[in-house]
Amino acid sequence: MDNKIIDKNIVNIVAYAYRTGLIEKEDIVYSLNTILMQFSLTELEGTEDDVIKEAESIDQKKIDDGTYLEDTMKVLCQYAADNKIIEGTTPAYTDLFDTKLMGILTPRPSDVIGKFKGLYKEDPIKATDWYYSFSRNTDYIRKYRIAKDVKWVTPTDYGNLDITINLSKPEKDPKAIAAARNAKQSGYPKCQLCRENEGYSGRLDHPARENHRIIPVTINNSNWFFQYSPYVYYNEHCIVFNSQHVPMKIEHATFCKLFDFVKQFPHYFVGSNADLPIVGGSILSHDHFQGGHYDFAMAKAPVERTFTVKGFEDIDSGIVKWPMSVIRLSGDDTDRIIALADKILEAWRGYSDEEAFIFAETDGTPHNTITPIARMRNGRYELDLVLRNNITTDEHPLGVFHPHAQLHHIKKENIGLIEVMGLAVLPARLKDEMKSLKDAILNGRDLRSDEVLEKHADWVDEFSKNYDKIDATNIDTVIQDEIGKVFMYVLEDAGVYKRTPEGQKAFDRFVTSLN
Repeated sequence: MDNKIIDKNIVNIVAYAYRTGLIEKEDIVYSLNTILMQFSLTELEGTEDDVIKEAESIDQKKIDDGTYLEDTMKVLCQYAADNKIIEGTTPAYTDLFDTKLMGILTPRPSDVIGKFKGLYKEDPIKATDWYYSFSRNTDYIRKYRIAKDVKWVTPTDYGNLDITINLSKPEKDPKAIAAARNAKQSGYPKCQLCRENEGYSGRLDHPARENHRIIPVTINNSNWFFQYSPYVYYNEHCIVFNSQHVPMKIEHATFCKLFDFVKQFPHYFVGSNADLPIVGGSILSHDHFQGGHYDFAMAKAPVERTFTVKGFEDIDSGIVKWPMSVIRLSGDDTDRIIALADKILEAWRGYSDEEAFIFAETDGTPHNTITPIARMRNGRYELDLVLRNNITTDEHPLGVFHPHAQLHHIKKENIGLIEVMGLAVLPARLKDEMKSLKDAILNGRDLRSDEVLEKHADWVDEFSKNYDKIDATNIDTVIQDEIGKVFMYVLEDAGVYKRTPEGQKAFDRFVTSLN
């Protein structure tokens, strides 16, 4: 690669940092030299004036969609690979290197925290708006990858469900997988949520985080941190995590922490995954919540029938019209809501109803828990309590209240907090399978003769009966809508009380037991 090209792109990355406010004018020369050092170069055709001129000329659209930074990083990483600075140009290697470059241009934690606190004093929304933009500009949130995710909305009887096929997590190449397997195993950081990730250089089996900055928050008199998810499944998708590496647990303190966060950030909802395997999140070993600035279908779903718990007449209580089993509590006093939530949690932990196939425990193993979500709506506090049960059987070894086998061709993974609220996070394989499925249906090919598509054959046969015709004019909409309906069935499978007269009668039995 011509030295003029690498020099130009070193200027470009520093210009990007200057344009987006990551560095000041006084930092330009220092930044040029520090980036230069990463390439083992000692000379540069580029000046402070060149950086400022380039910064002024960058198309704002390319900053907003991340393509300016993406294009610049491709050149820098290619040069690094060509000159044996990194071992290849697959994401496993380039992600470690380009994050290192961005880390050089990212302000120190104390500066970021100071800026956030200053804006927070003016308005919490100003603070989170700035921090979200900052997290995108540092490339911690890789905008150009998020843009590749496939997203659509499917109307259902429960509202509009959000469907996304996640493409923003790059798959590692076999060489990197083998290298990671052969590398010395490390226990630092203990997990990807630990505060020790801030500034960490990463490994082949652990993402680099030099450009990662976290915000300290005090929740229920304990030390926590606030950050955004690098994968942004929805607007301002944030993670709130304990400063200590301690397991997740749903208890009284959980409800207190959720509302304490909502009081500090009233424009955000926040919720916790359940604390048992199968119905819990992917990281049960580190206590954390997820939140954000987004209204999910579940939050919009109405209460379809109300009930009153003796002693809590001041709290509005009801069952939500939703495929999963949700109790909604609302009121002006969070202490009262929390007290009722404690009562419901304690009751549910020990509740069994053989007729509804709900067992609190089998052979000493507990099965009942709750996924809680807190928010503020129209000046009142709300707490949704989603009843969960993780019992397994020979017929349903992955979980009775888990996507059943006939739905695994679309969704087999656990149903965590995000899915509970109405957003499907579907595997990347579906993008190519949808294309192949479209082609096969339009050309009348036998799906059962295709090794990849045969798992979809029964499903296609079934939904095809519902359409007068499926052709090029409607095939894309049909496939998307039918995948969305599968997700609705997934949520119905995960519901402990089914949307049948018998199921809802059983739900009422539990509610009645609270008095």
